[in-house]
Amino acid sequence: MNTIGLSFRTLVAAVFVASSVAADTVGIEGLEGQPNFRDLGGYQTVDGRTMRTGLVFRSGELPRTTDADLETLKKLGVRTVVNFLTEGEIEYRGADRLPKGVREISLPITGDIGGIPDAANMLVDARKTGDFRRFPPEFNPLVHVDLVGGLADEQYATLFEILSDEANYPVVFHCSHGVHRTGTAAALVLTALGVPWSSVRNDYLRSNDTRAEEVEPRIEQLQLLATEIDMTPEDREKNTAAIRAFYKLEPEYIDASRTAAEKRFGNLEGYLENGLGQSQGDLEHLRKLLLK
Repeated sequence: MNTIGLSFRTLVAAVFVASSVAADTVGIEGLEGQPNFRDLGGYQTVDGRTMRTGLVFRSGELPRTTDADLETLKKLGVRTVVNFLTEGEIEYRGADRLPKGVREISLPITGDIGGIPDAANMLVDARKTGDFRRFPPEFNPLVHVDLVGGLADEQYATLFEILSDEANYPVVFHCSHGVHRTGTAAALVLTALGVPWSSVRNDYLRSNDTRAEEVEPRIEQLQLLATEIDMTPEDREKNTAAIRAFYKLEPEYIDASRTAAEKRFGNLEGYLENGLGQSQGDLEHLRKLLLK
């Protein structure tokens, strides 16, 4: 990634920050068709700098964006959307509906998670039937463990490459709900910028608030679907607990990613360097682009 001299990259970053229309816009939260769309900016780093708003957005899937949402995305100047969904998930939920000219980059993340092969596509089946027995509450922290355990190194490294190029901004990245794969990606970006872990955790848990109006009806819908499946009372109770655990985030979910990175590389910074190939020069370049 160090193909451009640091002095030149510093100059380019300075010009980019000075000229970017979106860089100082007020952070946005929620679209009509995706309540978990939100600006990742606004967080303060340990050295007192602040992540610029209007440049990086995290989100859930975007196939149900309204016409008003498209206008919002146009006003934000979104240029690039990074999609972590698999082909099977997109087939089930629909392709993103984006303004004309937006570049969409597919970086599907799936694999053996918590001992479940092709877990992302298996979850599609669970959402169709309401049968979450294969995804008990302990599955959720394991998602984050496996994402930084090698499962998504290539995809997250590519995300950082995309973020290193100012021509791609503003950038949106998303998965289905904007929680597990997107939440881990957001945690990595914020950590790379020097945002303290307490703020990283709070950002992850904000999805409980932004998705509150849709989550309870969805849990009820899945429980209703599950009544069509023959289960013992004990299994039905476990299934209900699994559904709730999947849709209601807990701090230990995202904390598991930090613990896994520490086990693998000593800390999250070590994961950024050795797992994702981010040198100190790369990270400093990213900070020049995104911090003020």
